[in-house]
Amino acid sequence: MQNYQDELTEASKIIQKKIAETEKKIGDTTLQAQNEFSKTFEEMSRAVMSRATAEIEFGVRLTQRLSEAHSLPDVVSAYQEWLGQEMSARSEDARQFMTSSQKFIAASTRLFSNGWSNVGSSAH
Repeated sequence: MQNYQDELTEASKIIQKKIAETEKKIGDTTLQAQNEFSKTFEEMSRAVMSRATAEIEFGVRLTQRLSEAHSLPDVVSAYQEWLGQEMSARSEDARQFMTSSQKFIAASTRLFSNGWSNVGSSAH
């Protein structure tokens, strides 16, 4: 009977160790994903602030050009320049959005494929 009790105690210790290892792997994987998400959010935040600054600069330049305009062609030229900058900025915004989205998808994919599969394989 004592031998059976010793085996149960040893099995319990092994299971507790495996659970602790699995919890650590889950924690490490979660922390890694959080860090990647956080870094991506910071990059997106910097890009938004940069875009806001550029928008203000575009507006100031447009206002200056319009105040200096002496003819209708000058006004049209100022708006054409502004519109070209806006279209270019929107294109860059879309590119950055797609890049950030891809980073989120990649981090999520790693989290749910590698991270969780590694956790599951440690229990075997």
